[in-house]
Amino acid sequence: MTTYLWNPPAPPSLPVRGQAARLPVNRLFFVGRNYHAHAVEMGKPVDKSAERPFYFTKSPQTLVESGATVAYPSETTNFHHEMELVLVIGQAGFRVPQERAHELVYGYACGLDMTRRDLQLAARDKGRPWDLGKDVEQSSVVSEVIAMPRVALEQGALALAVNGQPRQQSDLSKLIWNIRELIADLSLFYHLQPGDLIFTGTPEGVGAVVPGDRITGHIDGVGEISLNVGAPA
Repeated sequence: MTTYLWNPPAPPSLPVRGQAARLPVNRLFFVGRNYHAHAVEMGKPVDKSAERPFYFTKSPQTLVESGATVAYPSETTNFHHEMELVLVIGQAGFRVPQERAHELVYGYACGLDMTRRDLQLAARDKGRPWDLGKDVEQSSVVSEVIAMPRVALEQGALALAVNGQPRQQSDLSKLIWNIRELIADLSLFYHLQPGDLIFTGTPEGVGAVVPGDRITGHIDGVGEISLNVGAPA
């Protein structure tokens, strides 16, 4: 039996619709600029014929469940929402061909990639890592998971509102790289494992929130998500 100097944290996990057992979360992968309109609003248009997806990661400890209240983070004055479809991996895979990529799918959830936008852009402009802008405590918000084994979603309306006012509206059909393409490409770099989450990218309409704001969102056929922005940390 291993003895630790202090108690290790509980493993992160998510509820699964209709099941008592929780889904243990392994790694958090994020796809950058995967909707054309968002890429344009960020000043970095994407030419799919000449580019491939790019990724960043966050610590699993940043995971929080939908409905939570999170503190407005320190060292930022521009805290942004990004609504996304979250893909949940349920089977191990490495160098998976696109035509078999759906076999790795366990299900899906709604997600929010909360971002210190000012810090992210400052780092981007200097060619530095995005960690301080993206790997923010309590910044990876995920709804309950809906099991859809071996299903590669191709369409579904996605929307987000702040205090009831619409901010983001799009459809999964507008993903630059679709579900099969993302799994196949990411599996060239990583041995994907059950419990890996892939945030598939956000559409246009990202924007700032302030303490006291309430964020709500949904994806047709997947579910609902909410987040309350609390007082500064």
